[in-house]
Amino acid sequence: MSRPVVLSNGQMFVGLDDNGLVHDFYYPYVGLDNLTNARSLPHKIGVWVDNQFSWVDDGSWNIEIDFEDKALISHISMHSDKLGISLKFVDFVDQQYNVFIRRIKVTNESENKQREVRLFMHQVFEISRLGRADTALYVPDDHYLLDYKGRCCLLIAGKFIDGKDFDQFAVGNYSIEGKEGTFKDAEDGNLSGNLVEHAGVDSAIRFARSLSPKESYEADYWVVAAESQYDAQLVHTYLKHYDISEREKSVRSLWYEWLSPALEKIQDVSIEHASAITKSLLIVKAHIDVRGSILASGDSSIFNYGRDYYCYCWPRDAAYAVWPLIRLGMFEEAKNFFKFAKDTMHPEGYMMHKYLPDRAIGSTWHPLVHNRSKELAIQEDETASVLFMIGQYYKYSGDKSLVIELYDSFISPASNFINHFVDNATGLPHASYDLWEERFLTTSYTTSTVIAGLDAASKLAELTNHHNDAKLWQESSDKLRNNLSKLFHNDGYFIKGFLYSKETDIEYNNVVDISSLYGPFMYSGLPLGDPMITKTAEQVETKITNVVPVGGVLRYEHDNYFLKDQKFLGNPWIVTTLWLAQYLIATSNKDEADKYINWALDRRLPSGILSEQFDPENGTPLGVAPLVWSHAEVVNTLLDYYDINA
Repeated sequence: MSRPVVLSNGQMFVGLDDNGLVHDFYYPYVGLDNLTNARSLPHKIGVWVDNQFSWVDDGSWNIEIDFEDKALISHISMHSDKLGISLKFVDFVDQQYNVFIRRIKVTNESENKQREVRLFMHQVFEISRLGRADTALYVPDDHYLLDYKGRCCLLIAGKFIDGKDFDQFAVGNYSIEGKEGTFKDAEDGNLSGNLVEHAGVDSAIRFARSLSPKESYEADYWVVAAESQYDAQLVHTYLKHYDISEREKSVRSLWYEWLSPALEKIQDVSIEHASAITKSLLIVKAHIDVRGSILASGDSSIFNYGRDYYCYCWPRDAAYAVWPLIRLGMFEEAKNFFKFAKDTMHPEGYMMHKYLPDRAIGSTWHPLVHNRSKELAIQEDETASVLFMIGQYYKYSGDKSLVIELYDSFISPASNFINHFVDNATGLPHASYDLWEERFLTTSYTTSTVIAGLDAASKLAELTNHHNDAKLWQESSDKLRNNLSKLFHNDGYFIKGFLYSKETDIEYNNVVDISSLYGPFMYSGLPLGDPMITKTAEQVETKITNVVPVGGVLRYEHDNYFLKDQKFLGNPWIVTTLWLAQYLIATSNKDEADKYINWALDRRLPSGILSEQFDPENGTPLGVAPLVWSHAEVVNTLLDYYDINA
């Protein structure tokens, strides 16, 4: 199940599922400590009327989900023909306080009948991760529920628009001792008022009012996150006595302000493309923690059928995420990420596979031994990509002070590492894991990013008067560029790569891979019309473009990742399809590029969210949704299309 809406303020991140229910709730880091039971149960919403009860995810509700073009504020409409009830939600995470707010309108759709309509808001948090050490209780002093463990407190409350409080509550146990959860207590239309429970806990509150035909009532619901009950209660008390509409206006205004550099530059962009740009920027921003980490995706649903989340900061993905921001003159997120990279870089000058948002090293499947030889469990392109992006940052910002700050702590050690991480026998980078995290070899893509990283580092060294470094790194880059032809196949394309070893000499991987076009095209410094690039493009368009029923571009031939039917060569991805579009734009084939841009945009969810990849036969989204990298490439491609830069 995808996340058609993601809401965030850089510390709290909330993902809403296809039923408009809270399914991911991260705090205090974006992407670290998912405080929900997302693998088994989302927060539920239910309605009781005329002695009938329905949960909105029971399949009987018509649900439409969207969020605004210029603010991370969602709009969700739910309608039940069976009950004759409609619900409308306006949702956001506050930018000043760590609070998730849902503004709710409940309408009696009956033409002639006055009815009492009872709305139930259920929440199930799992602060302890194991669900055995949390506490939930009712606090009478200020009429709220508190779910807590240690230094994490979640305060749940709400009020009618006229200021009156929710009228019933209950707390209880979830998924322990044979208990399904407190949500079951709501199904008779009343809550028990149970005051406290511990271990695996959940809770519910009720809003009930009598409505005339076609009449509505409005209520605000909130979840405050804080380190202590006292801090949470301060925010809660403020919300109880404050007009929540002012919070909504403030959040909208702050998002408009953040987007303003981009809005200024896309005034001449078509309405559809402008919407795609701003929504993608908002989705990227939602995944950026205020302390510098950039999450690949906050969608935890992949954990239901995979081994792990995408809730990590891959240096490569993060570099791609900040690139469109840099190009639009939005620099703060890039600065914070570079400092994150500086703090997490290995002392020997390389970036690890991936990181947790709190700067700890993330999980990996890369071994430290290959062919009985000790090897680094890294993807070298990640180190090179960050260097390249620091160069892009300076190009667009002119901020020399940050370059000086990063020079000794990141630029120099990273550049020296990739400069020496070369096999003398081939004159190309030593093998590491490829950008798809699967193969240990020297790839066309990684080699190209290393060239770009050293080119950027040389310019930054010259800028800061480190002339010897500048000369050394430029000479190394030129040598790598001259040796790039060793990765060019006799049949006329850059291969995925090869593995060199003293024992077995060179083992080639001749697969056609989109990255073997994109790397040399974007990073190598070869002329755009170089026959090695143009011939590789021909192979990409022949072998992995539009070779499955739904069209699009595969990563490479015989890609099995999430492939359900082996009769296909792989699944098409948004990133790969837009990479081909970028190449076509650069080679003045905008009409052809249009086809791939439209292919990508046609695969958005109604809210504008894009997944990672798609089923090759029926086009069903696969992998996580949203994928930050997909949205970054939407913006990069459209900036190329309209020739927009800061």
